[in-house]
Amino acid sequence: MSNRLINETSPYLLQHAHNPVEWYPWGEEALSKAKAEDKPIFLSIGYAACHWCHVMERESFEDEVTARLLNDRFVCIKVDREERPDLDSIYMNAVVALTGSGGWPMSVFLSPDGKPFYGGTYFPPAPRYGMPAFREVLKAVGDAWQTRRDEVLKNGESLIGHLRQSAEFVGEAESNSLSPDTLNKAVLNIERSFDRINGGWGAAPKFPQPMTIEFLLRRYVQTQDAEIRSMIDQTLRAMAHGGLYDQLGGGFHRYSTDAHWLVPHFEKMLYDNSQLARVYLHAWQALGDPFYRRIAIETLDYVVREMMHLDGGFYSTQDADSEGVEGKYFTWTIDETRSILGDDAILFNAVYGVSKDGNFKEAQSRGQNILNRVQSPEAVAAANKLSPDDLYKKLNEARCTLFGERDRRVKPNRDEKILSAWNGLMLAAFAEAARDPHLGDRAVVYQLVAERNAEFLLRAMRTSHGRLLRSWKEGQAKLNGYLEDYACVIEGLLALYETTFEARWFVAARELADTMLAHFVDASGGFFDTSDDHEALVTRPKDLQDNAVPSGNAMAATVLLRLGAFTGEDVYFKQSELMLGRLQPVLIQAPTAFAQWLCALDFSLSQPREIAIIGDPQSTDVRALLKVVFAGYRPNQVVAVALADRSSPVPLLADRTAMDGEATAYVCRHLACQQPVTDAAVLARQLS
Repeated sequence: MSNRLINETSPYLLQHAHNPVEWYPWGEEALSKAKAEDKPIFLSIGYAACHWCHVMERESFEDEVTARLLNDRFVCIKVDREERPDLDSIYMNAVVALTGSGGWPMSVFLSPDGKPFYGGTYFPPAPRYGMPAFREVLKAVGDAWQTRRDEVLKNGESLIGHLRQSAEFVGEAESNSLSPDTLNKAVLNIERSFDRINGGWGAAPKFPQPMTIEFLLRRYVQTQDAEIRSMIDQTLRAMAHGGLYDQLGGGFHRYSTDAHWLVPHFEKMLYDNSQLARVYLHAWQALGDPFYRRIAIETLDYVVREMMHLDGGFYSTQDADSEGVEGKYFTWTIDETRSILGDDAILFNAVYGVSKDGNFKEAQSRGQNILNRVQSPEAVAAANKLSPDDLYKKLNEARCTLFGERDRRVKPNRDEKILSAWNGLMLAAFAEAARDPHLGDRAVVYQLVAERNAEFLLRAMRTSHGRLLRSWKEGQAKLNGYLEDYACVIEGLLALYETTFEARWFVAARELADTMLAHFVDASGGFFDTSDDHEALVTRPKDLQDNAVPSGNAMAATVLLRLGAFTGEDVYFKQSELMLGRLQPVLIQAPTAFAQWLCALDFSLSQPREIAIIGDPQSTDVRALLKVVFAGYRPNQVVAVALADRSSPVPLLADRTAMDGEATAYVCRHLACQQPVTDAAVLARQLS
């Protein structure tokens, strides 16, 4: 038997297509049924890689008695939060308002017109963890709908009023002038909340915060502040040494269940790995530590190997579970490492913390180990009378051997839908890595990957009218693009333009930006998350706070500022600077929740350099100039290149000429330029 999810493309929805629950996808059929039958809606929101979503399915949604209760009393709707971030945002905010916290699976009860009146997250089949049994919740909500309807509806109206008010743009109506003091105060508050023992911010569960580290990298290259560098180094090393990082295959898991980065929630998300690959790349460029370069390379290589569709798009997630057991694919016993590695197991186990008792106490079988670096290879080499180089060679061979052995295991499931926003973030990471001269042949591969991805996005995810779509799977693209889709794809296209200097990427980015301005702007300030022709929901969401990914508004501000630097057009500058001016108080108060905004503010206040180079991008003299331009970490600049006597759609290049037929660089701010130069050493002095 199957329900109405059987015709969906989302792997998460298809996972529930054979439940005895009569699931509907979100849409007019389900909403009309609720109204016609005067039933409340049970809305369940999750995603394919969500461990507790799988648990609740096994315990409740596959249970015949629970399913009968759901089918009799409710119209049941299942939503993939990754496909519908608008619904996820609205109803998550409702659950947080009702309970003080949120998460997935999200369980929300709505009136037939979509207004939430009760909700929570995971509910167990029997009372535990201080939570009521799911069946008891269903009975209580069903009874309240029948006997206390007026009270239920009143609560729903009140909650919707709260949600609409919370979507209002913060700050005064008039723009506040942008102040460097905002950046300085934000750094101080980041320092105050820093975990000086384990690195990172916050207690368990502990999430990587790449946007916060990006902001700190920006501040460090300008201030050379030792405290800022200490926070960056301690956090990046702790994450990459811990179980959060896949020590064999590269790439990062979602988060750590403990405060010291050992035990991860084993799912892998494209959006985490896109941002973390980029921040480790930037750390390598800013700080010169080759360890960071290695982590960036291994993460990007993981994405190419495991997460890339043949047509060029990137998949969304990998599950935490394998064969129904969380982490089974990634963990090892000491007997396994000994039998596979032989005598070298002693060295490997000492470095990567493999013991007889194991360190993964939540595992279903004892003695399971999560690989993490507990000793430095140098210390283990000295203890075993080896040179560090010899030990590193043995460790690399051992990692390759174990990876090959692991590759024969049953792999976690993969969510193979392709999402525009997450692909835009990954595109930016590959495009930036492709221009790093220290990545050698890999840089060439990364450029090809980036170009194929950009071509896929513009071919498969954009309509003939120039509008982005949200989700693609098996040849079918669907759902209106959201603000984050436009902003993140623009970010990726601009990064690719600055790598290849093919004008088509800039043109596409600007077209998407103009579409974003036409369909998402809120007259009272900022942008809505949904377009003006999106389906009508109980409220039009507008998220400002950065979460696991940058908020659509923060990324919109970021890319519009960059387009302003490329074009000199006030329409791009003004919209961004108005938002930043009004948000400055909360950027200080909660910097880790608004870190992408802080990056945008840093860009704006820096008076970014606009660098125009006239000459053949493939010529030796242009390459010499570009080597200077991209040396180290230079986040507050835009770069454009075009042939002499060739018109370009990039306004920064307009009316530029080559001096005496040589490649010529113009360094400008707000289109006011210094003397043009042809010598790389002189250009370096201008940029310093």
